[in-house]
Amino acid sequence: MTEFFFECDFELNALDDYTDWVNRVLNSEKAKSGTINFVFCDDDYLLNINKKFLDHDTYTDIITFDYSKKEVISGDIFISIDRVKENAIRFRQKFSNELLRVMAHGLLHLLGYNDKTEKEIKEMRLKEDDKIKMFHVEQK
Repeated sequence: MTEFFFECDFELNALDDYTDWVNRVLNSEKAKSGTINFVFCDDDYLLNINKKFLDHDTYTDIITFDYSKKEVISGDIFISIDRVKENAIRFRQKFSNELLRVMAHGLLHLLGYNDKTEKEIKEMRLKEDDKIKMFHVEQK
């Protein structure tokens, strides 16, 4: 089950499309969906979580808490809309594509992908691109 929560002045349209996309991403990795919560927030909200739970005093675009058990994928994915907007401008991307990239990034972490080494970062980027394309596939 995928749920969406909004802790800032942001709303995601077509929630069913995003839910369907999350399920297709998980299916493409042969994983089963548990409870996945996307929490959209602002910089201050996410900074507070970063300080409280990770002991980091920095802004970030995403924090993922993984509660998965074996192949059942579950977790909380917190996304700073402020960071997504700024990164979209910085990387000359549409906001909608940058948002999908960050959402895919969180899902990939829940699926066991990391981004600590150069090799892992490269694989993560390729996977993100692949998963973004899945959103734009004609839905049945």
